[in-house]
Amino acid sequence: MSALRSAREAAPPVALSGARGAAASGVADGPGSVRGGRPSQSGQPRPRPAPPAALSPSVPQDYCSRLPLRFAVSVGYWKDPYIQYFVRQAKERKAPEINRGYYARVHGVSYLIKAFLKKTECNCQIVNLGAGMDTLFWRLKDENLLPRKYFEVDFPMIVARKIHNIKSKPPLSKPIMESHSGDSLLIDSHSLDSSRYSIVGADLRFSSDLEEKLKKHNLDIHLPTLLVAECVLVYMTPQQSANLLKWAASTFPVAMFINYEQVNMMDRFGQIMIENLQRRQCNLAGVEVCRSLESQRERLLLNGWETARAIDMMKVYSFLPQADVKRIEGLEFLDEKELFEQLMQHYCICWASKDSSNLGLANITF
Repeated sequence: MSALRSAREAAPPVALSGARGAAASGVADGPGSVRGGRPSQSGQPRPRPAPPAALSPSVPQDYCSRLPLRFAVSVGYWKDPYIQYFVRQAKERKAPEINRGYYARVHGVSYLIKAFLKKTECNCQIVNLGAGMDTLFWRLKDENLLPRKYFEVDFPMIVARKIHNIKSKPPLSKPIMESHSGDSLLIDSHSLDSSRYSIVGADLRFSSDLEEKLKKHNLDIHLPTLLVAECVLVYMTPQQSANLLKWAASTFPVAMFINYEQVNMMDRFGQIMIENLQRRQCNLAGVEVCRSLESQRERLLLNGWETARAIDMMKVYSFLPQADVKRIEGLEFLDEKELFEQLMQHYCICWASKDSSNLGLANITF
């Protein structure tokens, strides 16, 4: 398989004002697949027809991008009993390399989150940035791993849809009520606030407004804080993402930041991924920071974080429990191993910390 075709296949789904990546304007969320055509006589890939409506810019992105996750769950890559209440089942099968990419992402991010919860003994808070239809709160509750408080932030239109789903589906609302204590649970069309779980409608480009809204929902800046951003920063300009990172580092004395997004985007494979997105009116405003693992790490250190690490998803995949990796590799036959490796080498997990309480956050690693 040529690198050209591989890159087109590795381009993520696209849509605007999306949720898991609701950082700025248009977002695409993690490993996705829009199959490229065969190369023409010139060696360039032939364009395929326009993507289906589910991936068009008029549809909120997170709903689209979580379709592959729902499919991977249905095949058995991992268990998530809650995603069915947010995302309809995909009508088409997703490529095995895409499912494995999502598997690595979900388990890699989850590993770091649980390491932070262990270091803090859950005496902490989590702020999930651009959370969209993410189900992490419910999954942590099932494992008895809830932090003192769990916050989600996204655009108001995404928040409104999620709140509607929560209110209308008892398997979602019941866990929130079970974990709630104190005064009555506060809920309106664009926010929800219980003693353990809050959803806030805000724009991540404006950190002062973000902080004000979080504090209204009882954010405690003195509590160890984990901030999670998956395919969020890349859709902000470098200055906007720098401002967000700087705000987080200066606001919380004890904190960790997890960032999942693209990397190595300056090579030919990465350039074709970018071109494919641009053809669908989605520009990666922050792609220049995705040049390399070192540029990802440098951004965190330059914006107030004391320690920072970054590894590509192929390495994350190699660190995951090999018994389970062997299990999921038996779910579907993968004949595009080169494509899988290329795809995984163009996404990464970065994490940074600052630790005035000496909890050992700098020691968290795979």
